[in-house]
Amino acid sequence: MTEIEAIRQRHSVRNYKSQRIEEDIVQKIREMSDEINRESGLHLQFIEEAGKTYNKLLNRTSGLDSAPSVIACVGNESIDDLDEKVGYYGEKLVLFAQTLGLNTCWAGIFSRKKIPVEIGPGEKLVISIAIGYGENAGKAHTSKSADQLSESAKDMPDWFTKGVEMAILAPTAMNQQKFVIKLNEDDSVTFIDKGGFFSKVDLGIVKYHFEIGSARHIE
Repeated sequence: MTEIEAIRQRHSVRNYKSQRIEEDIVQKIREMSDEINRESGLHLQFIEEAGKTYNKLLNRTSGLDSAPSVIACVGNESIDDLDEKVGYYGEKLVLFAQTLGLNTCWAGIFSRKKIPVEIGPGEKLVISIAIGYGENAGKAHTSKSADQLSESAKDMPDWFTKGVEMAILAPTAMNQQKFVIKLNEDDSVTFIDKGGFFSKVDLGIVKYHFEIGSARHIE
């Protein structure tokens, strides 16, 4: 499965089977986490036993407390644009999990005191990602149009259009899609954060999706 196929197939899942993730799959996730951490300087952690991470009332009501495992997105507070970087690299791990047959859900509401995470000096726990085998594959949500989420002063080239197409499929907090992708005259791309709940994390996720769709790395 390619990353574009993973983007198209992946939806947020809040209800999980009690089935544990097989050890060989766990090993692949840990190896990818280590690779991402070396590249990014983050401290993403796959935690096999979620414990009481999702014991808050809202989590129990939505069914998220059924998630067997969790990815804790941790990074040093000195990192520039930490939240955006967490979104970018966290989504890379999310899509990798999708290629392994797993389901996920970005979750900003969880018990920060009960998640069994390792947080070093100067580090911050930004957000969590529930992971496991879903009771279903989730479903697509209504999205804004490309016209609403992108702008350009000139004709949009095919690579930009494909990037926006993948960005539209990016998960955002409460499906808010508070971003705009702007194509500049020199073909550089600007990502505009319009604010909102976890919008900087969202922007990192959107940027990763755009790069996959456009096949371009955006500085």
